[in-house]
Amino acid sequence: MKPSLKPGIEHTFTFRVSKLKTVPALYPEAPEFQEMPEVFGTGFMVGFLEWACIRAVNPHLDWPEEQTVGTHINVSHVAATPPDFDVTARVKLTGVDGRRLTFEVEASDGIDLISKGTLERFIINRTKFVEKVNQKAQKRKM
Repeated sequence: MKPSLKPGIEHTFTFRVSKLKTVPALYPEAPEFQEMPEVFGTGFMVGFLEWACIRAVNPHLDWPEEQTVGTHINVSHVAATPPDFDVTARVKLTGVDGRRLTFEVEASDGIDLISKGTLERFIINRTKFVEKVNQKAQKRKM
């Protein structure tokens, strides 16, 4: 972590929603999802909010060895967004407690506020994290 990683960091990030980011694309193998409207999927929206948080803090980390992983999310999804709309996330780092980072997040689609809430990420050492994941994968193979 760099000394510049402090509460108050803000970032705005915009992304164009394609059909590949709609509900039917979230789990193509799920017939229930295939019957649902083509609107920005909540799962994709969560990923988009996480992406904005990553972009906010990466300049303040020793990237790529230091990275962040999502550990908790509490957001609404209150308006449907069709494909070809731009969605904009606004995120603010509100807390740094050791390696635990907390954010206030919101997203809009140019017409409606589509999401608001909080997100938590944890700073990891990529090498150590991958080693632990590989150890876990080896246990499954036993």
